[in-house]
Amino acid sequence: MAPVVNAIAREKAITAYTCVTGQHRAMLDQVLELFGIVPDHDLSVMAPNQTLNSLSCRVITGLDEVFEEVRPDCVLVHGDTTSAMAASLAAFHRGIKIGHVEAGLRTYDLSRPWPEEMNRRVIDVVSTLAFAPTASSADNLKAEHLGARIVVTGNTVIDALKETVGHIHDDRKLRAALDGRFSFIKPSRRLVLVTGHRRESFGGGFVNICKALARLAERDDLEIVYPVHLNPNVFGPVHELLGKLDNVHLIDPLAYLDFVYLMARADVILTDSGGVQEEAPSLGKPVLVMRDVTERPEAVAAGAVSLVGTSPDRIVAETEKLLDDEAHYAGFARVINPYGDGHAAARIADALTGRPVSPFDPGALQ
Repeated sequence: MAPVVNAIAREKAITAYTCVTGQHRAMLDQVLELFGIVPDHDLSVMAPNQTLNSLSCRVITGLDEVFEEVRPDCVLVHGDTTSAMAASLAAFHRGIKIGHVEAGLRTYDLSRPWPEEMNRRVIDVVSTLAFAPTASSADNLKAEHLGARIVVTGNTVIDALKETVGHIHDDRKLRAALDGRFSFIKPSRRLVLVTGHRRESFGGGFVNICKALARLAERDDLEIVYPVHLNPNVFGPVHELLGKLDNVHLIDPLAYLDFVYLMARADVILTDSGGVQEEAPSLGKPVLVMRDVTERPEAVAAGAVSLVGTSPDRIVAETEKLLDDEAHYAGFARVINPYGDGHAAARIADALTGRPVSPFDPGALQ
């Protein structure tokens, strides 16, 4: 969302206010600093052992007070989080127009991803402006006969990625600092970067993922780096099953800048993250998605991403095929941009101000 915040802040016709929920404070603060954003409102909703219902209540109540003070004409929300869903409901209840950034993604299975599939559908139902990242996302919205004006923009995640990669490339001191921060990674070995946090994998799913990583760690040509989510349903089994393996590095959740650096350095990425499925293909990195379904089918269709589920045998087999078969690897590791060209935020600003919106054509980027 950072590129959108900065794009609309430059618009003379728009008075913009930024509100953050205050969740995951350390991760939030470093992103705000990286993109030079100072929030106007901070809900500070994070609480120990919070449930989705209690979080939703605090977001709705907090935003209701903000809306009473600001009286906005339009509220922009992003993606499929519980906070975004609660924000859209709070705006809807006050009769405020809603613009949904990253609208229209679907699996059509409410249990996967859970609760994100429901969240995104709810936001789309109440939205006035639907900023769809791709043509297929726009087609989903059209098929559902929703009332929002649909604008295909590309995904703002690519805007943020391009800006951050530019920072790393142009700033030698920054690059040297990042090299030093990750000096524990042996450059002579292949690097597998892992992320995993999806609720539908809690329990047996995460145990299977850890078993697969333990088997991969038996190879002496690999380094595995896993920034571990702090949720105890993730943190517990990951550290219990992988914590004693020398070439598995379980590290704290990363700042966005650090994570982009590791993606660019990785040979293979194993993930259940939606954003990584969009970012990594733009860096030419093969992605294996540890889920059975994805609401982001474009990179799968392009051959840069493969769904492998949480079966240890499947994860190990597909990872080793990428590592050991050069032709297979080359088929994945093509730089493609099915999700954006770096101008999504500008298209959103154009739509908000009533200017003509330039079309996003991913075919022109191949």
